[in-house]
Amino acid sequence: MTDAIGATGAYAAAAAASTTSSSGTSATGFNAMGSDAFLKLLVAQLKYQDPSHPADGTQMLGQSAQFQMVEKLQQMADQNTQLLAEQQTLASVGLVGRTVAYSDSGHAASGVVSSVRFSPGGPVLTIGSTEVPLTAVTEVRSS
Repeated sequence: MTDAIGATGAYAAAAAASTTSSSGTSATGFNAMGSDAFLKLLVAQLKYQDPSHPADGTQMLGQSAQFQMVEKLQQMADQNTQLLAEQQTLASVGLVGRTVAYSDSGHAASGVVSSVRFSPGGPVLTIGSTEVPLTAVTEVRSS
C-alpha cells in the first residue's frame, strides 16, 4: 500500500507547484512556499505517512534546515538590495553641484547637477533642464 503523502513526494509536488507564481514568473520552491506552507507540509507528511514505513527524522530535519537557510539567504538578498538603494541615494546626493558626464539617448553630454529626485527606479539627477538617471552617469568631475 502506498502512503497518501510520501516523505519526498509531497515535498517535490508542493515545491513544483509553487515554483511558478500567478504572474507566470518563476521563483524558488522554498521562497514561493513560505514558512507556513512548509510547516503544514511537514505536518501532513507525519499525519499521512505509512506506519510500516515511517518518514526519516533526519531527512525532515535536513529539509527544515535547508528551508531556514534559504529563508536567511533571501533576507540577505533583500538587505543587499536595500543597501544598494541607500548607497545610490548617498552617491547621488554627493553629486549635487558637481559636473557629470552622461549618456543621453546614445549621445554624450555633461552639465552641473542642480538637484536629485528619488524615484522608485532609483535616483534621478537634474542637469540643466534634463533629468538623468544615476545609472546613465559615466564620469564625475569637480566643479
